[in-house]
Order: sequence, then C-alpha cells, then structure tokens
Amino acid sequence: MSQAPQDWASTIDSIVTELEPQLVSIRRHLHRNPEASGQERETTAFLASRLLQAGVSSRPGPEGCGLIADSTLDGDRVAIRGDIDALCIQDEKTVDYRSRRDGVMHGCGHDVHAACALGAVLTLMEAANRDALPWPVPWRLILQPSEETALGALAMVEAGALQGVREIIALHADPTRNVGSVGLRDGALTASCDWLNIEIRGSGGHAARPHEGSDPIAAAAQLISAIYAFIPRAFDSHDPVVVSIGRIQSGYSANVIPGSASLSGTMRTLDPNVRLGTQERLRQLCEGVARASGAAIDVRFSGGLSAVINNGAVNTLLRTAARNALGPENVREIPRPSMGGEDFAGYLDHVPGAMFRLGVRSDDIGGEPLHSPLFDVDERALAIGAKVLARAAVLSCDPDRRK
Repeated sequence: MSQAPQDWASTIDSIVTELEPQLVSIRRHLHRNPEASGQERETTAFLASRLLQAGVSSRPGPEGCGLIADSTLDGDRVAIRGDIDALCIQDEKTVDYRSRRDGVMHGCGHDVHAACALGAVLTLMEAANRDALPWPVPWRLILQPSEETALGALAMVEAGALQGVREIIALHADPTRNVGSVGLRDGALTASCDWLNIEIRGSGGHAARPHEGSDPIAAAAQLISAIYAFIPRAFDSHDPVVVSIGRIQSGYSANVIPGSASLSGTMRTLDPNVRLGTQERLRQLCEGVARASGAAIDVRFSGGLSAVINNGAVNTLLRTAARNALGPENVREIPRPSMGGEDFAGYLDHVPGAMFRLGVRSDDIGGEPLHSPLFDVDERALAIGAKVLARAAVLSCDPDRRK
C-alpha cells in the first residue's frame, strides 16, 4: 500500500466520525439493558448481532457470556479488549437511557469500553475495505464478561482468547479527566487485589459471663485494629499496601456471645514481593491475636488478581496514537498508580499489553465517580476512545516494528 501514515490516520478519524452515532446508540442500548457479572448473555447476543451486521462472525465466551471475533487476515494478532458486565447498584439518573433493570447499572463505564472496542474494529474493517491501511492489520476483538468479579479475563484466556495474539490494548473510562484527553502510565497502572477471608472460632455463652468462653467478636476487634495499625508499618512507605475489611458477620442476639465471627476484605499491593510479604504478615497477626484471645483464627486468600503492569513498548503505541489524534497537550502522564484492581491484568500475565485512561467528563456531564449510582459520561468520549484504539492497532502491526 502506498498511502502515507497521515493519510491512513485521517481516514480512520473520518470513519470514526461517520460511526459516532452508531457508537452512541450502542452505548445507550447497553446502558439501558445492563447485566451483572456472569449473566451477560443478552449483552453478548446484542454485540454479536452488531458484528454480524458488519459481516463479522464471532464465537461466544464460556457459558454464552462474552465473545471473541477475528479479522479475516492471517498472522499474529493485536487484540482489542472491552468488558461488558454491570454493577449491582441502582441507577439514579434521570436520562432516557437510564437502566431498565432494578438494582443493576453500568456504573463503571463498561458500556463505554465495549462501544469503543467495537467501534475500533468496525473502523479497521471499513478502512481495509477502502484500501486505506498502510499494511495488513490482523486484529482480535475480545469483549469479556465478569470483570467486576475478577473472573472474566481468566475465563476468556482459558477459552483461547489469546491464542495467536501478540499484543493487547484496552482503555478505561476516567471521570476525573476531561473529555478530549487521555492519561497514560508506564509500568504499574493498578494494584494487585486479593480477597481476604478470616474465620474466628471462639466459644459462645451468656453476655453477662464472657470469662466463661472465648469471645470471637473481641478477637475480631483486636485483629482489625492490629491489621490497620501494623500492616502499613511493616513495609517501606514507598511500597503502598492497602488492607480493608468490608464485611463483619457474627451473632444473632444482643445478649449472647456468639461462637464464631467472619471477616472479609481486600488486600492491594503494587509489588509482587510486598504482596507475598503482606500475606505472611497477616498470618502472623492472626496467630498473635489467636494466642492472646484463645480463639482459633484461620485466614485465606482467594481470587488473586495481578497488578496491571503496562508494557513500555505497547504503551508507546498508545501514547503515539493518542498524541497524533488528540494533540500532545491532551495526553497526560498519570503520576501514581491506582490501588484499584482491574482484571485486564489477567491477559498481561500471558502477552504484552497496555491500558490507557479515557477522559469522560465535561462541565455538563460525567463528573460523578466510578461506581456511583449517578455515574454517566460525555458521549463524545466514545469516538475518541475508538480513534486511539484503532490507530494504536495499526501501529502495532507496522512491519518495521516487528522485524
């Protein structure tokens, strides 16, 4: 192909502009009809139908949730990933695309992610049809379920989503960033996240005679205080560690000391060694409180999610694509990683990849935080996200880069 790079980039931008009304329509359909993690079958069918209208067949993910679609080109692929599950919270917005399902809404922008990823591959298809790409771009679209439960990426990998994939790119809506801008960061972008479950077994009895037993609630109170006091002081202050207890369950009556208590929470770190060290320190604290209180305490870690570590070379593609599309002044470096988790990390355990933050707020809309019942976005962000993903996919397949 003979077109200069700016020619193909301009064509991509013009195609995205043509597709923008469709992207808004897709995003609003998803927002009206959200499905919680592991239940995304209608969402999957809808997205598969939109692909089929464009002449692309897809295969569903495990249990009919999520999908994988490929270009017709052979060769190692660049994957574009979006997620499709919603949160179990009530949508409190007063807009015509408000969620129609009580207690479920897209409060984390996964409707945006899916629309941008779909828009990027539709753009690449149309650009190829117009013979407007500078070289072949074998792509794969991964629209995954169950990101919020940290199970979707693993399930899609086990279903073969990364077979033949060389690199993977993605985005995440960012309500702290203005529409028209993006944020990037080399290295750690989000934290690892482990579920923490602690079972405390004492001996129940009368509330008036606590000396006759071992009170698991007293042990739980001591343990929580010890965790919050000593975990942050066990590691270098430059190595962030966040342990939060989000659930305490024990007892049924105000005048009865129960026989057991359970605690659940999360443990978040950026460094793998700190992650292992934190787990060991938590075990030591549980043993110490058990000896002091006379209760038996067991701690378990489950659902481990690695940190998102952006690959430098892939992140350079995103940065170049974003600067060329938006102007350097609208591409900002993210100074510190987030201590939130993101199961995009499940793909990065296998192939190089990177994720960028997409600005979705404006003066009129989009300022509510993620996971808020009022969360919404300025929909001009959809075209921006699709442009950056499509441009980066083309750059990923540059033959000179792959020599």
